[in-house]
Amino acid sequence: MSSKPYLVGIVGGSASGKTSFLRDLLARLPKEKCAVVSQDNYYRTIDEQVLDANGKHNFDLPTAIHRDRLHDDLHKLLRGECVTRTEYTFNHREKSGRLITIEPAEVILLEGLFLFHYEEIRALLDLRVFIDANEDVCKLRRLQRDFLERGYPADHVEYQWDNHVLPAYRNFILPHRDEAQLIVTNHGGYEAGLEVVTHQVLIRIDAMQREVRDPQ
Repeated sequence: MSSKPYLVGIVGGSASGKTSFLRDLLARLPKEKCAVVSQDNYYRTIDEQVLDANGKHNFDLPTAIHRDRLHDDLHKLLRGECVTRTEYTFNHREKSGRLITIEPAEVILLEGLFLFHYEEIRALLDLRVFIDANEDVCKLRRLQRDFLERGYPADHVEYQWDNHVLPAYRNFILPHRDEAQLIVTNHGGYEAGLEVVTHQVLIRIDAMQREVRDPQ
């Protein structure tokens, strides 16, 4: 890579559709030119998490993430170096996360809750995308996902939403929405926004290829 990689940050509340959007975006781009980084793989261990007033671990605070490690790994990728991380298993202690190797690429797609809140990471982003979804829609998606797919008890999921997830969204995520260059609405679908982001990234890929072919 002769030019600096293009770093795209995708932010939104829990269950807003960030991961689905990233998957669909990746499917529209040349995969050999893209690397994917998830903030989830930088969670601190459960023993390091803050306890709320009821003694419950709160994973929905900016301090829940090893932001310094995420920042360092992004710099490695921007320098053209490989990064190795252990996959986050959503605190299922019986599961062992697989080792993930992230190869440097022309485009780095980064998704997570607090990317705009972390000013040192926000400053690295070339394109800032905010997935905007109705709170009630997100709550329903979160309940379905955590109960059906991740096996958490329904009352636990409801408690987390009311006491951790929603307050975190309103305090640390939503206030940064206006710092996005592109806001993608996802109350029931995000096709229009996906087209715009895809176009933006493809334009950048094409520009980088021209730089390689015709260096100044």
